[in-house]
Amino acid sequence: MRVVIVEDQALLREGLARLFADGGHEVVATLGDAAVVAEIVERERPDLVVLDIRMPPTYTDEGARGARDIKSRHPGIGVLLLSQHIETTHAVDLVGLPGFGYLLKDRVLEVEEFLDTAARVAGGGSALDPTVVAALIAPVTGPLGRLSEREKRVLELMAEGLTNIGIAQRLVLSERTVEAHVRHLLLKLEIPESEEGHRRVLAVLTHLRAVHE
Repeated sequence: MRVVIVEDQALLREGLARLFADGGHEVVATLGDAAVVAEIVERERPDLVVLDIRMPPTYTDEGARGARDIKSRHPGIGVLLLSQHIETTHAVDLVGLPGFGYLLKDRVLEVEEFLDTAARVAGGGSALDPTVVAALIAPVTGPLGRLSEREKRVLELMAEGLTNIGIAQRLVLSERTVEAHVRHLLLKLEIPESEEGHRRVLAVLTHLRAVHE
């Protein structure tokens, strides 16, 4: 996996580079701001770009804007956004795209899981930080309010990118039971059956959009 890292904190940037290198991946560029990320991506065509949401000069949404640009120009390149705190405003329109992930920076400390998530995103999969999802799936009105506590937990794990088998193992349930929960929550969230491949991510996106409308 070829990786570009965009992070203004030098120690974290170097740490991420070492982490990926030790994991057998090639870090093709490390950047301290998002100003030239489009140029680097165009030249290097990496498998994954890791960006901090808040970058110089304004420390607001430079990373998120860079992510949108990358996904617009190169849909096949994976983008993994990192954030110090829970925030979704700048990333909500990216959640439904294949090859997109959003994690809190603390997840980097869980090295093996972090690298697995990065590889999944680079391969076209999706991943949302469970802490972010848990905060968003607090009691709400609308479709999310129809979900049972078990269905909300299954939705959280779906957002992490787990398969039905992975969810079954995490919750100590049968795969058939998990399949039933997934089927029911998709119906309750009114996710159309015609949406193949990303219905699971669209379930989370439904809630994110509702929160920010």
